[in-house]
Amino acid sequence: MTKIILAAGALKGSLSASAAADAMARGLTTSGFDATLIKLPIADGGDGTLDAFLSAGGSRTPVRVHDPLGHAINADFGLLDDGTAVIEMALASGLARIDPVQVNPNSALIASTFGTGELIRAALDHGAKRIIIGLGGSATTDGGAGCLAALGIRFLDVQGRAIAQFGGGFLDQVSKIDLDGLDPRARGTEWIIATDVQNPAIGEQGAARVFAPQKGAFDHATVERLENNLRHFFDLVKHTTSVDVSQIPGGGAAGAFAAGLLAFLPARIASGIDLLLDHVSFDVHLADANLVITSEGRIDAQTLGGKAPLGVARRAAARGVPTIALVGGLSGDSAVLVEQGIIPFPITSAPMSLQDAVRDADTLVASAAQRLGYLLKLTKWDG
Repeated sequence: MTKIILAAGALKGSLSASAAADAMARGLTTSGFDATLIKLPIADGGDGTLDAFLSAGGSRTPVRVHDPLGHAINADFGLLDDGTAVIEMALASGLARIDPVQVNPNSALIASTFGTGELIRAALDHGAKRIIIGLGGSATTDGGAGCLAALGIRFLDVQGRAIAQFGGGFLDQVSKIDLDGLDPRARGTEWIIATDVQNPAIGEQGAARVFAPQKGAFDHATVERLENNLRHFFDLVKHTTSVDVSQIPGGGAAGAFAAGLLAFLPARIASGIDLLLDHVSFDVHLADANLVITSEGRIDAQTLGGKAPLGVARRAAARGVPTIALVGGLSGDSAVLVEQGIIPFPITSAPMSLQDAVRDADTLVASAAQRLGYLLKLTKWDG
C-alpha cells in the first residue's frame, strides 16, 4: 500500500501544524485514494514548534508571564519525555501577542523578550537540564536583553542604576552589564537555539534592517535607532565577555535574541527543522514512504533560505521520495522550487482575500488534499 507522510507545517494565523495534518488526512480519505497516512506536524523554530515537538510525547505547562509590551498573559512551555524543555519564544514574546492596531514604531522600540525569560526560568524550576528555544515570529529587537534580565543579568545605566525597560529602543542606555546575578542553573544547562535564519545581529543583513520593519518599525529612523542600539549593546557585550557575537550567522534571529544567548550562555545554534525531524524520527518513516506532503502559508524566497518545507524536501529527496507542498501563496519561479525538491500545490481554487483564506484555511487544505487524491487515483500513482 502507498505510504504518505503528512509533514504539515502551520499556516500562520489560521491552522496549527496538527490541524493542517488533520485537514490533509481528511481530504485524502474523502478522495478515496488508498494509502497509509502518517501525520508528523513540523516546525522550524517558529510558529507551532512546541506543538510539533509534543506530537511525539511530553507535557505542556502553563506559566504566567509578560507579553512583549509588558502585559500579563498565560504561555506554555513543554517538557519532553527525556526531560528536555521546549520553549517557543513566540508564545510569550511573539508578534501575534500584540493587537495588530498596536504594532507601530513605538511597539517596535519597547517590545521585550522578558516573558520568554520567565518561561525559561519556569522550565529551570521544573528541573530542565537541556532547553531547546525555538526562535521565530518575534515582536522584538532587543538582543535578548529582556530574557537575560529575567534570568538575573543586570543592565546598568551610566549612574549604575538598573534600567527599567529592555526593548531595543532602550539598549543605548546600557553602560555596564552585571553578570553576578545570573541564575547559576543557566550555566549548567545545555542550550540549543532552534532557528533556520542565517542573518547576523547587526549590519545590512542584520536583525534591525531586515526584520524590524515587519515588527512595526515602519520608518527608516526607527530601524536605524534599533540598528545603532544593537551595535552599542553588542560592543558592550564584547567588552564584558571578550566575545564578539555580532556577526555570527544566525545571531540575528528573533531580533538578535540568538546573539544575546550565545554571548552569555553555553548555547549553540541548530537547524530548527532538523532538530524536529530528528525528534519525530522522520528518516525512519521515510524508509518505506512513497510521498511526503507538507504545507506552508506562503512559499517564497525565504523558504529557500532554510524554512521547514525545504528541510523536509531535502531529506525526502535524499531517499528518492517526492515532496508536494500545499501552499496558500506562491511567489517566484516554481521551477526553482521543483529543483529544490518541492512541488507546489496551491490550496485556493478561486480568487479570494487573505482574510477569507485565513478564515477558511481548514476547508481549503482539505479540499486541496482531496483534489490531490483524485489526481493520484487518476494516474494510478503508487510512487
